[in-house]
Amino acid sequence: MSFLPLVRIWLLVSALASAAGWILSALGQLNRIGYALFAALSLLLLFLARSELLRDGQRSGWSRIKSRLARPFPLVFTALAALVFLGGALYPPSNYDALTYRLPRVLHWLADGQWHWLHTGNQRMNGRSCGFEWLMAPILAATRSDRALFLINFLPFLLLPGLVFSVFTRLGVSARVAWPWMWLLPTGYNFLLQAGSIGNDACAAVYALAAVDFALRAQKSHRIWEVWLSLLAAALLTGAKPGNLPLLLPWLIVFLPLLPKLFSKTVASFAVMLLALLASFLPTAILNHLHCGDWTGMILESATSIVSRNPLVGILGNTTVFLTSNFVPPLFPLAGWWNHSILTFLPDKINALLAANFEAYFYRLGEIPTEEAAGLGFGLSVLLAVSVLTAWLRRSPGPSPRRAGPPRALLAAPYVALLFFFAKSGMMTLARLVSAYYPLLLPALLCGSAQSGLVRRRWWRRLALALMLLAFVAVILTPARPLWPVRTVFHFLGNAGANHAFANRIREVYLTYADRPDPLAKVRAALPDDGFVVGFVGAADDTEISLWRPFGQRRVEHVLFTDSLAQIRARQIRYAVVGETVLGEHHLTIQAWLRQHRATLVASVSATMTVSLGPRRWYVVRFE
Repeated sequence: MSFLPLVRIWLLVSALASAAGWILSALGQLNRIGYALFAALSLLLLFLARSELLRDGQRSGWSRIKSRLARPFPLVFTALAALVFLGGALYPPSNYDALTYRLPRVLHWLADGQWHWLHTGNQRMNGRSCGFEWLMAPILAATRSDRALFLINFLPFLLLPGLVFSVFTRLGVSARVAWPWMWLLPTGYNFLLQAGSIGNDACAAVYALAAVDFALRAQKSHRIWEVWLSLLAAALLTGAKPGNLPLLLPWLIVFLPLLPKLFSKTVASFAVMLLALLASFLPTAILNHLHCGDWTGMILESATSIVSRNPLVGILGNTTVFLTSNFVPPLFPLAGWWNHSILTFLPDKINALLAANFEAYFYRLGEIPTEEAAGLGFGLSVLLAVSVLTAWLRRSPGPSPRRAGPPRALLAAPYVALLFFFAKSGMMTLARLVSAYYPLLLPALLCGSAQSGLVRRRWWRRLALALMLLAFVAVILTPARPLWPVRTVFHFLGNAGANHAFANRIREVYLTYADRPDPLAKVRAALPDDGFVVGFVGAADDTEISLWRPFGQRRVEHVLFTDSLAQIRARQIRYAVVGETVLGEHHLTIQAWLRQHRATLVASVSATMTVSLGPRRWYVVRFE
């Protein structure tokens, strides 16, 4: 089957998952039974819509697949995809943001049978978008395991090549140029590393491409189905992350002329618009406004400087970080020096502006690409720069005849959207946050006859393949899912290199990532068996995920420093886990905390959640 029916099915599944989350929450039935009933209704809907969903589908015989795999670009992409799947299947999810707030918030909702505003000090559990979480919820409810969650990213990752080719050719890129780039672009480090992960950045690229693709298709075919699918994709784009909202600009340019088509089938269009609203960021925006007075929810996280106050500083700072993060080599031993020294070369006034508009270490680079920080990466960035520069140098003198194609405003719109994001964002790991933007930025750079001639050059194809092969380094060495015998190698080396800082750093990173999916396993083991409800007293960046495992056997309740002993008892919390970090933030010792809460110490365990913080003490306590 061709990619197009699969894209349609994925969009409908994604939208229905969001609708299920909100509707079942409203009914108080966010559980296995509720999801089973909703799944039956959804399958019936998909069956009734099968003629439109499978339209233009083509069967791909083995001979056609063999022919395609005989060509180097799809062969390398397929090999990388196989390795990504292997990593996702072998390792449990270890994406730290997901473990800190996305996965726990879903477990809280399932435990209570509905979405609700959580009593927590980690406000990301409340104010952040829910699109990815609503895809996780039915899997967690059905399997009570997180091992299959990586498929939420892997399946749409496989749709990227077809969508890239379709959108690029519709935006004026020649088919000859779009062919290699349809295989090259998905091998960006961010797409590859998140395809085996539960990060929620790269998966939105499929929604961004599909929104534009179906709108451009609808302009020619006049099919109302394609108008609806474009609307759903745009809604899902915002539901994945509100940072994708500026990307609605290029979509609106192609979608606005299609608005009259919605009135050709008013009732059905109304139902689709309702589904789109449920799949978008709008429900979260409304709930944020009701609970904290700010539709974005950013007011809850104002202390972290994640919003740039000066647009010009935001644009200049983020542009610099965007370029350095994408051009950093896949192996960068100087990362430590860069992170500790780069600001010393800047005047104090510049540093003061950066401190006022960005998170600390927003310029941080890593020794190797990781899913939490990677953008397109060194290989594709160098190839793109070489391609654009060479095509510009080889351009024909004088004005070239303009081929019929999309308006220049459509090609420029993604850059306007990106600049708007740069002007507002003060967050770290910018290169991965804009993952949905990358595919729509490239057509403006790849249009023109010069690019068509360039991709036929033997040197370009060899360079493209060589840089594409660098992606194997990122996939094989990634600390989250290493495809090499990490522990065996470290055991064989023993204390070799113990006095070398870089060698110690490598060892520490890999071993910490190995324990990250269950960092408080030893703390959980110290909990008495009669503690069904466990209190969690942690800092905003501490993860409670270990205390939920195995899923469905225990529930976690957050205990804040403002909670009285009566409030703690009312929630039937007999035992709690208290972190050293949060005690330090409140300038308390564990002995003082125990006296305040009339609790006794059961156990004290050392555990490491992040390499930067290192080992920290965790205390198991019992309330009297």
